[in-house]
Amino acid sequence: MDKEKKKEIIENFQHRERDTGSTEVQVALLTERINRLTEHMLANRHDYHTQRGLLKFVGQRRRLLAYLSREDVGRYHKLITRLGLRK
Repeated sequence: MDKEKKKEIIENFQHRERDTGSTEVQVALLTERINRLTEHMLANRHDYHTQRGLLKFVGQRRRLLAYLSREDVGRYHKLITRLGLRK
């Protein structure tokens, strides 16, 4: 992911200026990486190293979303609708 794309994602999901570590920002960045790796996996089915990394990112995103749903259900629902995730 290039710097401009990352900066754009952070600006779209941050709560306040200089917010780069909130749960929403982390989940949005992970979602972008997951989408890129998914495209790569469609073209390279036998790339098992990438597959392992993809599963690692999916698990990390799942844990962050579980945390967010425990802490603030409203923010959780708002985030999954913005990202187009199903749950």
